[in-house]
Amino acid sequence: MESGFQLEAPEELVRGPLRRLGEGIGKVVYASEHWVVKRERTPWEVVALIVLWRGVRKAERYLPGGIGARLLARPSKQIRLLRVMTQGAMRVLPMGVWMTTHVREAWEVYRKRAWRGERLAAAVLAGTDLMPRTVRFPPVRVKVMGWPGELTVEEATERVESTLHQRLAALAKAGRFAEVEEWLERFLELRQRAWQRGVFSLDAHLKNFGVSGERIVLLDAGGLTDRWEEVERRLELEEVIAQPHIQLGLGDVLGGQAEMARRFDRRWKEIVSREGVERHWRAAS
Repeated sequence: MESGFQLEAPEELVRGPLRRLGEGIGKVVYASEHWVVKRERTPWEVVALIVLWRGVRKAERYLPGGIGARLLARPSKQIRLLRVMTQGAMRVLPMGVWMTTHVREAWEVYRKRAWRGERLAAAVLAGTDLMPRTVRFPPVRVKVMGWPGELTVEEATERVESTLHQRLAALAKAGRFAEVEEWLERFLELRQRAWQRGVFSLDAHLKNFGVSGERIVLLDAGGLTDRWEEVERRLELEEVIAQPHIQLGLGDVLGGQAEMARRFDRRWKEIVSREGVERHWRAAS
């Protein structure tokens, strides 16, 4: 899909308040009917989320009813409240107190990956059907539901119908497992097309990809790399993952479909392997 500059923002962005659609470590996304805009989190917010995530992970096994796992898998009002409370507590003490070695390492890794991934997406994938269409325009104020009430934006991205994970979960709930398998094959094809362009996603969770018509597109470029040594390290990890479908968040989707899960795992390991990736990578060189 082509991206480009236009003289005015899409009219629906300024027609009324945009609703909060989703969030990640570094961004909060707001949407109109066909477009999304993003708010970059401040460093304080990002570090607060890292501190919170580490705390929830440590406490996860002690929390009843799988509360910790649900919070980590599906950010909600509760975890946003916890983030605000954590952020408030952090302001009492200097940032250096909170920046333990592990938190600092996580912050540096996130910051470098986000910057490099977005640069690679803009240079290699923008304008292709592997990414949603993006339009740029002169800065304009838009209203958003909730805090901060208004944003100044100068670009908007095509809104997808759902994340790939949401589409697969909906199909599985309806018992349409043949279509689940078709979408998983499309996902593998998408990854190989990116490798042919010399880029590899180190974070290929299905929530980082979206569905638009019959297309699958990359939503979060933060895990992209063009460095073969990083790809090799990721592939070494893939070798010891016994059930890739679990790692991708497909445990619930393929629950009760043991043969399909085994079939996907075999296919994944065949393709997401040193030999499978290197074949495409050489073609990109």
